[in-house]
Amino acid sequence: MKLPVATFATTALAALVLSHTPLAADSAPRGPDPVDLVAAEQDRTVRVARALWEFAEVGYLETRSTELLQSELAAEGFRVEAGIADIPTAFVAEWGEGGPVIAILAEMDALPGINQSDSPTRDPIEGKHAGHACGHNLFGAGSLTAAIAVKNWLEETGTPGRIRLYGTPAEEGGSGKVYMTRAGLFDDVDIAIHWHGDDENSAAARTSLANRSGKFRFTGLSAHAAGAPERGRSALDGVEAMNMMANMMHEHIPQDARMHYVITSGGNAPNVVPDYAEVFYYVRAPQPDGVEAIWQRLENAARGGAMGTGTSVEWEVIHGNNPLLVNETLARVMDAKLREVGGVEYTAEERAWAEKISESLGEAALPLESAAEVQPYGKSLGYGSTDVGDVSWATPTVGVRTATWVPGTSAHSWQAVAASGNSIGFKGAQVAAKAMTLMAVELFTDKELRDAARAEFEAARGPDYRYRSLLGDREPPLDYRK
Repeated sequence: MKLPVATFATTALAALVLSHTPLAADSAPRGPDPVDLVAAEQDRTVRVARALWEFAEVGYLETRSTELLQSELAAEGFRVEAGIADIPTAFVAEWGEGGPVIAILAEMDALPGINQSDSPTRDPIEGKHAGHACGHNLFGAGSLTAAIAVKNWLEETGTPGRIRLYGTPAEEGGSGKVYMTRAGLFDDVDIAIHWHGDDENSAAARTSLANRSGKFRFTGLSAHAAGAPERGRSALDGVEAMNMMANMMHEHIPQDARMHYVITSGGNAPNVVPDYAEVFYYVRAPQPDGVEAIWQRLENAARGGAMGTGTSVEWEVIHGNNPLLVNETLARVMDAKLREVGGVEYTAEERAWAEKISESLGEAALPLESAAEVQPYGKSLGYGSTDVGDVSWATPTVGVRTATWVPGTSAHSWQAVAASGNSIGFKGAQVAAKAMTLMAVELFTDKELRDAARAEFEAARGPDYRYRSLLGDREPPLDYRK
């Protein structure tokens, strides 16, 4: 498979990337063990992760979640700037002076339309309309712990440098980081670090698909569906005509592309011709040009659907992300750090809980022992999308994934919600915090590594690179989840 990632500009640069190894033990930075500093914050990780899980606030509405993260950081001496990039729930918290700037990303938004208790069997919580089915409560808590542990290490060793935590809202379809990137908030960052919950442990160099979403809104004429159907023009017919053409397009788009939709409004009563209907689309492809080419065809399908049904249509781009630009210089070092930490070990009680989850996964279930393993390093194309992609084009970026969910669990599932509120998820967040803290310490003390990562980054972007957002110039859609 040909992957949509930039190749190295020269053989010499490739050799530098592949040959770099972490600091030898006898030249490692002195001071407290970074892993011990994370372990000391375990209670905080659990407390914050559980609180965010209970809040389960959706994109751009994460009021209590962002307040909790900010208050924890302010109490540790971080300088907090809130409401950045015209987003009320976005923030940057910084500690330290001089030296390199290392950023850690933190997410906090939940997914609407899915919820679950922390039970290992299906158990929706009545009246709760969202859940952390992508583990962003763990993301936020684990990153918080890592930032505080790094701050404590910098303080105790007197190492010059600044650690920043970026509170990034609305990753799920809101592209919060894109607006932050567009505002230049990563321009002075030397290296950015992120992580994500998963059903396995890996620091492999996995890129992502570029994507764009939009809401297509059709307007027609209402009428009595039986008494005067000839007077009506169904907006829902417009949506369904568009969807039919889009579904036929699936046969004629590249194999690595993706397109999916939900009808978010289709009328309220069968005997009333609906005068309004809305469909929400996502388009994904390995490169931004591929997204835009498919998007133009989708817009034409919307126009055709409206023309054929006597309705009108307009649309609003909701979000858009660039693909993740992987940095193998950093990824290989992160892989070594993750292997130093190891995976997630279950207690007997956790294993019994995990076995019940595993039963619900059917053929997708994987051996529970794999939660303790670290997957082989490699380079691949991932079919998801993330607004971390835009950050990765602004500064060298590296990530890690840990087994916060029972092996075989898919993101955006009730099983992921359950594990994200369980001790298994909290342990995975601690593993991620340890790996990120070790990575940050190495970056603060190894200028050669920072320079090699920057060289790969600049070569991959190319001399004529200019940042372009798939959002255009729109303002943050603060009401897209209302």
